[in-house]
Amino acid sequence: MQRAGWMGSMLCLAALSVTAHAASDARRETFGALPDGTHVDAVVLSNAHGASARVIALGASLQSLSVPDRDGKAANIVLGYASLDGYLQKPQYFGATVGRYANRIAKGHFVLDGHPYDVPANDGPNSLHGGTRGFDKVLWTIGAVKHDADSASVSLTYVSPDGDMGYPGKLTVTATYTLDDSNRLSIDYRASTDRTTIVNLSNHAYWNLSGEGSGSVMEQRLTIPADAYLPVDATSIPTGEFGKVEGTVFDFRQAKPIGRDIRDGHEVQLLNGRGYDHNWIISRSAAAAPRMVARVEDPASGRVLTLKSAQPGLQFYSGNFLDGTTVGTGGHVYRQGDAFVLEPQLYPDTPNQPAFGSARLEPGHEYRNLIIYEFSTEPAHAAR
Repeated sequence: MQRAGWMGSMLCLAALSVTAHAASDARRETFGALPDGTHVDAVVLSNAHGASARVIALGASLQSLSVPDRDGKAANIVLGYASLDGYLQKPQYFGATVGRYANRIAKGHFVLDGHPYDVPANDGPNSLHGGTRGFDKVLWTIGAVKHDADSASVSLTYVSPDGDMGYPGKLTVTATYTLDDSNRLSIDYRASTDRTTIVNLSNHAYWNLSGEGSGSVMEQRLTIPADAYLPVDATSIPTGEFGKVEGTVFDFRQAKPIGRDIRDGHEVQLLNGRGYDHNWIISRSAAAAPRMVARVEDPASGRVLTLKSAQPGLQFYSGNFLDGTTVGTGGHVYRQGDAFVLEPQLYPDTPNQPAFGSARLEPGHEYRNLIIYEFSTEPAHAAR
């Protein structure tokens, strides 16, 4: 009886140990301080399968994300800075929440309900990602930090006042990051307003599935299930056309290396963007629920990223302006083509192009963009 009791106790302790190890975790830490001394905190989310994500309050940004490769070795697969100084001195939207309007608005101007609005032009003649002080450059408030056996999460909030960067209405925004036990990271963006406005939120993570700082992503294989894309002018504003991908360098309906066609000098669109920096038409309106909008496979590491969202558009950017002047989290220099960006969103310049739908948000309604990043691996022989 005594031995049975001892064995039972040992088994219970072992079970508790396994449970404790298996549970997800969320912990808050200090990442740095702003010039005025304000602390910028971070929250680290982790699970029992070797995945972890660090989210910083500046820009509600994904600063790092480590997931295992086919051999179980974890590596950080998003570009970023090791300290706060980089985000302050040379902001490049690394992992940031972008808004109030993600992507571009032509000439920084739009009309809403007959009233003209001007927002800052910070990308040539156009406004990009909300203007000179978009949501990527403000300090968000960290709210609920939670974890249980299956997932860990953090919610961040920012209140953009009426007239912020020229946009109408007080916009209250939340971004909830959740890392679950299936190596799935989700970002749930929600927004409400007290006055009719426009809104388009997304995340601007730069991905390299072989690991940040490991070199080019041109051999990583991309699938985008879209029959059409939006051609752009020399300033990267959509022309209003809906271009078919069939027979063009923009056809990613079947997986192909990102770099296969990127040097085609006969394609004016690639010259306009110095590579890919275009919006693919996943659908002509938002879907009822998230569905696959992109898939990327890395033959070298075996990592696979499946991206899901209900948004109608997907901006794919091939890291064209990484110029070798940035030292990232791992101490390596980032050069052109060392990462790719996939942003589920409304079409760029929608407020000025009625054929693209509407970016309108009214009081009493909620804007939502749920972005889901699913990570898996495939064996070496599966790489094509």
